[in-house]
Amino acid sequence: MYRRSAAAAVLLTAALTLTACSSGGDDSGVKAKPPASSAAPDPADTPATADPAADAKPTGPVLPDAKLTPKTGSFTDQEKKYLSGRVPEKMDPAAVLQTGQEACQRVARTAKHDKDAATGAVITGEIPGAKDAITHLCPDQKPVLAAAEKGFAEGSGKSPAAGGYRALTQATNCTWEAKGKDGGVLASGPEAPLKAGDKITATIPAGTAEFNSSGCYAWIPA
Repeated sequence: MYRRSAAAAVLLTAALTLTACSSGGDDSGVKAKPPASSAAPDPADTPATADPAADAKPTGPVLPDAKLTPKTGSFTDQEKKYLSGRVPEKMDPAAVLQTGQEACQRVARTAKHDKDAATGAVITGEIPGAKDAITHLCPDQKPVLAAAEKGFAEGSGKSPAAGGYRALTQATNCTWEAKGKDGGVLASGPEAPLKAGDKITATIPAGTAEFNSSGCYAWIPA
């Protein structure tokens, strides 16, 4: 485990933010709300606000793979794969690695208490960089990633796969509707007012061109 200095952390955040801004990252999506009923203390001890810039790889010059070496010790093959193309020039690779290790820790800590909360945090980006971190640094969390890859965040989505879905929240303000190509509503919900603790589901009919939801956090197949 490599610990970055406070200065390295500041430089890393600035570098990734600047490079993400130059890439034109879209931060206009709906800001998801965490599951109202989650027993998890996270997703992971920080405000639940997704930061697209924090999940972006730098678009400027990066260290070549041959120079991905720590000041002491060595990186594993999987750590090198994670770092490839991710370390800005003049940045300590160990500082970048630490961000991935922290993402793994956040996923594991949240999943220990509430797997749904961890899955939702990966879907919505509340734990930035979780996908790559899990893939290379904490493969034991791949079940969470597998569940997240089948889901989607609340908001507006085009041509969703038909079928039944479950919202990863029990918030009573969750609403949804499925629209056809002509804009007509094919289905909507909930059918009755929600009560605290209710399981929230949605059935997306075949032929749905747009699925909109609000207050639902994230969805996974039911």
